[in-house]
Amino acid sequence: MIDYDLTKIKAFVFDVDGVLSTQTIPMGPDGIPQRSVNIKDGYAIQLAVKLGFHVIVITGGNSPAIARRYEGLGVKEVHLSAAVKIEKFREVTERLGIQPEQSLYMGDDIPDYEVMQVCGLPCCPQDAAPEIQAISRYVSPITGGNGCVRDVIEQVLRSQDLWNMDKTAFGW
Repeated sequence: MIDYDLTKIKAFVFDVDGVLSTQTIPMGPDGIPQRSVNIKDGYAIQLAVKLGFHVIVITGGNSPAIARRYEGLGVKEVHLSAAVKIEKFREVTERLGIQPEQSLYMGDDIPDYEVMQVCGLPCCPQDAAPEIQAISRYVSPITGGNGCVRDVIEQVLRSQDLWNMDKTAFGW
């Protein structure tokens, strides 16, 4: 259970490699990473979008497949090639009018450190780097790419009485 007032959360911000996909990424014959994603993470993301939450993806990666995947789930803020994630985080949250305490950020490694210091609720998967686990308010018992995103989204939606078995939940 997350030790935070989850009713404050209005935005979910996620890293890709090590959070939305596993830490081990096979390389295609052309040298392009071939990521796998978790279907339950995808379900939770599209549900959060339908319910009016901001879902933001910030990654240092530059694969068009990442953008296609998350835009296909309704995510409007997919930011590739973010060399310094804190800059992109500040730009996007300011533009969307999101206060730091309203944001949950899930990262797994050193490039996520600065964002996790300023967001309201820093979270990480079970297999995150020790430095990231040390500053996280919540360490999911689930590893990156295997449902850790579903874990945090579901907890937030339940806290806001939005995890319901109704028409909103049944469709993609």
